[in-house]
Amino acid sequence: MFQKFAKLWQDIRPEQPDGVLPEQGGGSDLAFAKMLSEAGKDPYVCVADEALRLISVFDDLRYDRADMDLLSRPMRQRVITWLAPLGVRQVSGNVLEHADLNIRLLMPKFRALGASPFDATRDTPRGSHDYFILTPTQTAAFLATHHQTDVAVSAIETLIAQQPVNLLRLADYLEATAQHQAFADAIGHLRWIQRQAIESEPLNRRRALR
Repeated sequence: MFQKFAKLWQDIRPEQPDGVLPEQGGGSDLAFAKMLSEAGKDPYVCVADEALRLISVFDDLRYDRADMDLLSRPMRQRVITWLAPLGVRQVSGNVLEHADLNIRLLMPKFRALGASPFDATRDTPRGSHDYFILTPTQTAAFLATHHQTDVAVSAIETLIAQQPVNLLRLADYLEATAQHQAFADAIGHLRWIQRQAIESEPLNRRRALR
């Protein structure tokens, strides 16, 4: 079980290769977070982590470890449609913006077929008020990198109850670093939690975005 790594992880500050991590307390930040929390519910979109500013878009129920991990056109359109009533507009292929609040929402560009989900945001620097829009697998990788193991596992448990993750792909790209090894022992636990989720309602009736 992953708990045996928890103490080790508490002394490790996660690396921050993905641009600036969010600051807290800004008026526009709080206003936009409140708007997101009050937005209409969409079974295919969720705010996976408010503090890390992560929005995740449902992909599929089951994966092969070799599946491509990218925001497809239907996934992009779903989140654009969901955000539109909040005053968010697409300003370029990979950037959405709430102009009044000066907040951007960034969809990382597809890097390569064999790219690690842990590297998904590496080439997409963001400002301290910006959000990432990610696949569930990219979201889980970000959580595992930027939270202590016990917090990350708890957050991923909540995520996979709504949006299953390609856990085998995550396992394939774990590196021999302290933070990755602290997370590795949780993969089996998360696979069991995910299997229960996709066999139960409401996930067992959900269809992939195509």
